[in-house]
Amino acid sequence: MNITAADRLLFVGDSITDAGRDRADIASLGDGYVREIARSLRTAAGPTVINRGVNGNRVYDLEARWSADVVEHRPTVVTVKIGINDTWRRYDRGLLSPVDEFEACLDRLLARTRDELGARLVVITPFLLPVTPEQETWYEDLAPRTEAVLRVARAHDARTVRADLALPRAAEETGPAALAPDGVHPGPRGSRLIADAWLTAVAPGTRN
Repeated sequence: MNITAADRLLFVGDSITDAGRDRADIASLGDGYVREIARSLRTAAGPTVINRGVNGNRVYDLEARWSADVVEHRPTVVTVKIGINDTWRRYDRGLLSPVDEFEACLDRLLARTRDELGARLVVITPFLLPVTPEQETWYEDLAPRTEAVLRVARAHDARTVRADLALPRAAEETGPAALAPDGVHPGPRGSRLIADAWLTAVAPGTRN
């Protein structure tokens, strides 16, 4: 994908995208993978980068705010990172997000984005780095959800960033807690890995 200074890159998702951004500051990118991507791209093409991640979001929350947080910004490239909370809420709150409904909702969002904006699409797969035995059981829900994300990405010709492969592979050497202390939220090393995976999939040649 050719990223230029004229592009507007918008990232939307849950806390992994949010990463502590200042909601009152449109330029705030947080301390996660979005900031790392922006740092790499600014040394190369220099596009506008917008972070619209919100802590705790599931896919249905994205749909509720899609007009204000995505469409109104008129991005040329939209990256979506969603899914882990749709799984997590099943286990900590008993709040279900059936995979077929999750998939249909994500499909609507990507279809709308392409139809209304003509934006190029990028999807980052959800991932988990279990640090407790309980988290190992989450794969029962997360594995089919990840497959749903991949199906939707293929259906809309979206670039796919396989965070579900890159982070567990790295964790074999470092241990999961070194990348995501709670198994879900990446620290600096985990964020950099996601950024590098995005750059490799979307903008090869711009990795620092």
